[in-house]
Amino acid sequence: MKFQADRFDVQTITGYGPGWIAVDGEKTTVSTVVTSRGQRLDWDCRSFADLTPEHFARLAELQPEVVIFGSGAAIRFVPPAWLAPLMRQHVGVECMDTQAACRTYNILAGEGRHVVAALLLEA
Repeated sequence: MKFQADRFDVQTITGYGPGWIAVDGEKTTVSTVVTSRGQRLDWDCRSFADLTPEHFARLAELQPEVVIFGSGAAIRFVPPAWLAPLMRQHVGVECMDTQAACRTYNILAGEGRHVVAALLLEA
């Protein structure tokens, strides 16, 4: 087992609740992509039904090690074909509810992993 210190020099999700998250203390109520390399991007979808293959193709452009997909209040899975750009790059994708995705992102980012959290925030 390899032990290494947590890295707190990455942006972290400091709070969350129904329909909102806070990244480094800044609250947002729109779907967001957060990366452990400091990027924070609005993710133009207001509901699970708004998602398209292009949403996941854009995540592949960030060239992460792993993508954590927070699917809202309940865990939902996207069609596997939508994940093809990520799979071609051998990027791991985990689907979970958004609150679990926030916690998982913080753990992986704190370990120094290049992680992208795509967080669906529904009103």
